[in-house]
Amino acid sequence: TLGLTAGLEALAAADTIIVPGFEDFRRPPRPRVRAALKLAGRAGIRIASICTGAFAVASAGLLDGRTVTTHWAKADDLEELYPQLRVDRNVLYIDNDTILTSAGFTAGIDLCLHLVRKDLGAAVANDIARDIVAAPHRDGGQAQYINRTLPTPQATTLADTREWALLHLEEDLTIPHLADHAGVSPRTLTRLWRQETGVSPHQWLLTARINRARELLETTDLQVEQIAIRCGLGSGANMRARFRDTVGNTPTAYRRTFQHQAA
Repeated sequence: TLGLTAGLEALAAADTIIVPGFEDFRRPPRPRVRAALKLAGRAGIRIASICTGAFAVASAGLLDGRTVTTHWAKADDLEELYPQLRVDRNVLYIDNDTILTSAGFTAGIDLCLHLVRKDLGAAVANDIARDIVAAPHRDGGQAQYINRTLPTPQATTLADTREWALLHLEEDLTIPHLADHAGVSPRTLTRLWRQETGVSPHQWLLTARINRARELLETTDLQVEQIAIRCGLGSGANMRARFRDTVGNTPTAYRRTFQHQAA
């Protein structure tokens, strides 16, 4: 249950509107709700939906022509009801600047941490993630659903190895090194890693290293070359290229934006 402290007029003055999931998602919200969402969307106010909240945003016409996401089990319903949009069933969340959509409820946590990271930086987002015992950064492109049965308590998992990797990002963490730590073969490690995270070990490590670089840019005065070494990104040139590809900005510009907020 969400306790209400304001009416729909609050949407026009908001910086960010988060639309939660709701049960009767095939029935559009009342006309005045749709009108308030549409007005906010046209004004450029940031709107983020969680799970079936995408149906409410779509009913206001704000998702027309966009690629969006929702809970994988409701994707067909969303495309059926609103054929002007396209649903990507294989991601946790999609950031279209002022319109953001996420998959199920836990993906909504990932999306909200992503919003905090955009507004306040990685250090603040990581602090919040630690407080709520959530993953500090799951990339939006990570798979939301993996067709597998749950492992038995005795089955091999790689949680300890991933935790160890986060503490040794500055090292050359090759597949054989990770497999040796986990006590499995490289082939088994690659298979289990993808099963448990939805991404390859290489992609997971890159995301972790970029996230660590963001935090160091915000909280230290280390040079880019020093940060690159500490994060396992090699040279400053490699870090700049990887950082720009992932974050969409240079390390220097990122530091200029977020360092004062970390302080």
